Amino acid sequence: MAERATARRVQRDVARQPRGDVTRQAILDAAESLFANVGYAAARLEDVALEVGIRRPSIIYYFPGKQQLYDEVEASIFAAMRAFVHERMAQAHDPMAQLLTLLDAWLDFLVARPTAARIIQRLAADHGPRGDNPVEFSDPVLRDLERVIGAGVAAGVFAPVSAMHVLNAVSAGPLFYVCNANQLGTDRRYDPADPTELAAFRALQHKLARAAVTA
Repeated sequence: MAERATARRVQRDVARQPRGDVTRQAILDAAESLFANVGYAAARLEDVALEVGIRRPSIIYYFPGKQQLYDEVEASIFAAMRAFVHERMAQAHDPMAQLLTLLDAWLDFLVARPTAARIIQRLAADHGPRGDNPVEFSDPVLRDLERVIGAGVAAGVFAPVSAMHVLNAVSAGPLFYVCNANQLGTDRRYDPADPTELAAFRALQHKLARAAVTA
């Protein structure tokens, strides 16, 4: 009898798991949109629950509080971004190809996920949610850029340039490209995903990147 009861309990847990996964992902999606639109300080769990169509206590079942929910959102953004970059870079071998491929991957990822771009931009302006460790989740992404620049410099292909200078002068461009699409006045609006706009911006970014690292 005890074995049958345990088996039934396991079956119920397994049956509930897919539904729980869907709810958890819906919470993360709604939270990412909310954090992107209003920022960490103004975001409320009640608003996330309203968007998902559940009650606030249901969120607490998955995430103990707003900080934990935000952490999960930010962690998922940078993990997905890095996986996207590494997949693209698998076929890039020389330093310049690696640099341009990395920048292209960052650009395409942020264009496809504009909420991520807005959250990263907010994080750059206000690291409050991260406390005394603003790169808790972004550090692996930054190290990817540092490795590419460092390898190019070591090979004598790149000038001895700071990876953080390249980050601020070139790599940050996609954030503004995505986030400023509707922020420069009605007569300057554009669609970041428009193929013509995207190709023109990509070409400019390549030119800037080459100029930044060329001896």
